[in-house]
Amino acid sequence: MTVLTGCDAAGPPEAPPPSTTEAPSPTIAGPVPGQECPTTPQAAPEAHGGGPGTDLWALFFFREGEGPLRRDAEIKVVWRMTGAGDLTMTATGPNGAVTGPAWGPESHGGSTWKRPGDEWGTGWTFPAAGCWTITARRATTGTASLVVRVAP
Repeated sequence: MTVLTGCDAAGPPEAPPPSTTEAPSPTIAGPVPGQECPTTPQAAPEAHGGGPGTDLWALFFFREGEGPLRRDAEIKVVWRMTGAGDLTMTATGPNGAVTGPAWGPESHGGSTWKRPGDEWGTGWTFPAAGCWTITARRATTGTASLVVRVAP
């Protein structure tokens, strides 16, 4: 389960400042094909997915004191993806339900978050609890996916 939260009326949160230590950030790897939907620690800010020759990183913005990603709660996610061209995204969930971002992807010119690829911001609202596969496609090259668990 990947924990995500949304923006408040003041706007989206800023990217976290760069780390002053050399310890790696906690990350969440997507499931191995054929495995069940992942259970994700609530404090992990990043997840790593991918596809053939493509890296996909997600940076989740948590609200202090809130629990896991929840159904019908908008969350902000910043993405980095390798490949070329514009980015489009969809998510496929329980019973084949399909949704897109509530907003975005919005291209980001730069940030302190250092992962491979170009950067975009999105907002998501998942309409049902369960396992969701987010698929990211670059217009010219690259398709990647990341699986998250959404709580009721």
